[in-house]
Amino acid sequence: MNRQSDDAGLLEGLGESETSEMEAQAIRGLATAYSRMREEIGKVIIGQEDVVDQLLIALFSRGHCLLVGVPGLAKTLLVSTVARILQLSFRRIQFTPDLMPSDITGTDVLQDDPETGHRSFQFMQGPIFTHILLADEINRTPPKTQAALLEAMQERHVTVGSSTYRLPSPFFVLATQNPIEQEGTYPLPEAQLDRFMFNVLVDYPSAAEELRILKQTTGSHNPELKPALTGPQILALQEVVRKVPVAEHVFVYARDLVRATRPNEEGATGFIKKYLTWGAGPRAGQYLILGAKARAILEGRFHVTTEDVKSVATPVLRHRILTTFQADSDGISPEDVIQKLISHVKVEVKEKANRLRK
Repeated sequence: MNRQSDDAGLLEGLGESETSEMEAQAIRGLATAYSRMREEIGKVIIGQEDVVDQLLIALFSRGHCLLVGVPGLAKTLLVSTVARILQLSFRRIQFTPDLMPSDITGTDVLQDDPETGHRSFQFMQGPIFTHILLADEINRTPPKTQAALLEAMQERHVTVGSSTYRLPSPFFVLATQNPIEQEGTYPLPEAQLDRFMFNVLVDYPSAAEELRILKQTTGSHNPELKPALTGPQILALQEVVRKVPVAEHVFVYARDLVRATRPNEEGATGFIKKYLTWGAGPRAGQYLILGAKARAILEGRFHVTTEDVKSVATPVLRHRILTTFQADSDGISPEDVIQKLISHVKVEVKEKANRLRK
């Protein structure tokens, strides 16, 4: 990610939220860890810088990711590599039409006590009890099974029968989807799509990157990865992300950007009314702010700018807006709509005399 200059002054009354020296050290530590993680991931994954950035931003924001791309673009390898360098447990579920909810969450199993002969039900954990869960081709399983992830993604626990079981912390769902093969698939309902912080588009590599891939993956090269962070360290850094100060005008910009996606909103542009049938909800604004906070401190900054919000706008909004038939006919994609919105929504900035103390 390129460093962006601050586009605003200090938030009034910042004294109450002033970054402490301990928090400043933690932020610098996160920026250092981020650089180390990028270096380790680069040993295995060639290119895909934007994808890696968005994945790590979501991770430090406690968000889940939906990776959309054709087969063979190293989506699974990327997720497993991140789990290895973060020293986190990792499990993969291949979603298929015959997969049942209990195959994900686990189930109660009748057990015999060999000494007493007493029978009792014991809960056998499913693969969802892990730190990083890869839901491979999530749209290939029916809605009943897809819904098994909803509670886990939102509440970080699983309910089986009358019992509730906490999931390990940190917990991330990283799902993949093939955008070109839709036969025999079950599109994710809007409620589940909204649980994903980012919809990340995994594109083809460049010619130079593809040449490097051919050379590196067809020989005996086996890179050795060094651990970058532990689970407790990630949890601590996630708390740091929440404490990054945000100026009032940045909150206003995120709010205005989200509200501008709604065709029935007062003041909606003709472009939005023509090309969108449904806009983003408040959760989009929350993720815009959280993603902007994470992006800022991953670059070593102690404050958030509107450029940070713009940077995460596409992966946050891409799956939260619904285009019309007219948009499809005119070749207008959700990405086109988002870029139009970014250029249309104005930034209301009031310059302050003071600057953030670093």
